[in-house]
Amino acid sequence: MSIRYAILGLLSWQPCSGYDLKKIISDSTAFFWSGNNNQVYTTLVQLHKEGLVEYTVQTQESLPAKKIYSITIAGRDALRQWVLSTPDLPELHNTFLIQLSWADQLSPGELDDLLARYEEEVRIQLLMQQEKNRRATSPDRTPREAYLWQKIADNITGSYENELAWIRDLRQGLEKFT
Repeated sequence: MSIRYAILGLLSWQPCSGYDLKKIISDSTAFFWSGNNNQVYTTLVQLHKEGLVEYTVQTQESLPAKKIYSITIAGRDALRQWVLSTPDLPELHNTFLIQLSWADQLSPGELDDLLARYEEEVRIQLLMQQEKNRRATSPDRTPREAYLWQKIADNITGSYENELAWIRDLRQGLEKFT
């Protein structure tokens, strides 16, 4: 995920502190991000240098002051240009498939155990994603925007559901070899 455009998009929704941005990104169903916490702050500094965001300092009683960032007109233009750009295709990166490529060397019991463990991990990820979807907040500024965010969540959930159906089909198909 391009963290810079995720931040610009979120700031086009509402002004946020760096902490708020990190929380929204980590809780969101729409943003897959495996970066470290400092990336948000580093990116905010860079976006500010480029004139794409601005901030105000908000004092807090008995807490340190915090910066509240908002998107500038130039930031909105940059975000719009990125949204209009050619989309990247999804990355189909599943290391389990490489592991499975060499699984014929396992006994039937070992292979079934491996597949059962993978099935359980996928099932847990599906449950976690469904819970994340349930708790997620999205901008919902328009009915179309709400629909788009729902379809994003459906896409992610559907990927786990598809993977679960595939692994169950694989396990059932392997029964003829035992």
